[in-house]
Amino acid sequence: MKGKILLLLFFICSLFSGCERNRNIIEIEEEVEIQEPIVHRLTLVAAGDNLFHHTMIRPSPGGFNFTSYYAHIRLLIEYADIAFINQETLLAGKEFGFSGFPLFNTPQEAGIALIEAGFNVISHANNHVMDMGERAVFTTMDFWDRHPEVTVLGIHRSQEMRDKPVVIEKNGIRIGFLAYTFSTNGIPVPRNRPYLVSMINTDVMAREINALRPLCDFLVVSMHWGDEYRFTPNAQQRQLADFLAEHNVDLILGHHPHVLQPMEFLPRADGGKMLCVFSLGNFISAQIPNYTLLGGLLYLEVQKKDGCVSIEKAGIIPVVTHYEQGSTNFRVYPLFNYSETLLETHRNKLRSDLTLEYFRTLAIDVLGDAFIDYNPFLGKYPIECYNGYH
Repeated sequence: MKGKILLLLFFICSLFSGCERNRNIIEIEEEVEIQEPIVHRLTLVAAGDNLFHHTMIRPSPGGFNFTSYYAHIRLLIEYADIAFINQETLLAGKEFGFSGFPLFNTPQEAGIALIEAGFNVISHANNHVMDMGERAVFTTMDFWDRHPEVTVLGIHRSQEMRDKPVVIEKNGIRIGFLAYTFSTNGIPVPRNRPYLVSMINTDVMAREINALRPLCDFLVVSMHWGDEYRFTPNAQQRQLADFLAEHNVDLILGHHPHVLQPMEFLPRADGGKMLCVFSLGNFISAQIPNYTLLGGLLYLEVQKKDGCVSIEKAGIIPVVTHYEQGSTNFRVYPLFNYSETLLETHRNKLRSDLTLEYFRTLAIDVLGDAFIDYNPFLGKYPIECYNGYH
């Protein structure tokens, strides 16, 4: 923007000069450059539990391929600058045998499918991370090491690796990440490798948050916590959320309950606000109860202006796990794109009175005003017909 500075110089003849007492006004126009404030923006999406049960692990003639699981949700992932998911199961390879509940190990092709869908931040800090022992955790890390475009949270090869700050810079905004789990289902983290899995411990968390906070503009903490199949946060979740707000965290991504829980803004110690999603539920799984079929995808717009970072928009897009009779054709759909025709083929529709209205009512009851029932990326990317989006 260019502004004009008008300098009015008045030259008045001296009474003693003998000149006429004319007042001459000279206008000098000078253009001065005024800088517009620099504004940086990014979008972040986050999904809950990517939970592979044994009925989901079926090889095709060419081997395992899970890309189709995410085909109908992909446009909500790949156009985000940051896309987070909780990978609930190990990706330790066939050496450990593929299995579902209670001790999970999933083909590494599931990780490939997540990458192809657009996820670039993966957390393994959850209660199933030790299901196959410490060597399987290292093998899972070996897999992710072959994909440096992905940032992995919650598991570490050494204390030095754990102490290394995780900061992703996108569009001029630095996003810091930490991840923690409340449990490893009674399978202990090795005493000689306490760094292997990031466990919830407020002393350790305070130290790590305080070290990371000055290095980033926006701090995200993934929390595996809460009671399974409960739609409201428990007392421990509330206490931990308050603890994180006291340490000026910007965003909590909660998971583990396998159902949706509310999204709330909580006051921070510095006078700002922290956004807490208590549970995003399942992203995909073979769980049977109708309420476990509905999860959420957080959509967030972050802005940095004149050095100040703020959340400009936040909401949750409900997502539906679809599978058919015989536990086939697993897919994830955004609820706004899930149809009566699809519902008629859902396995649970054949066994219960499952309706679209059930999903919508549950989403509204839990999420309230945070419910997003449209594609927030429309208009932000080139329009194309793709899996029902147009």
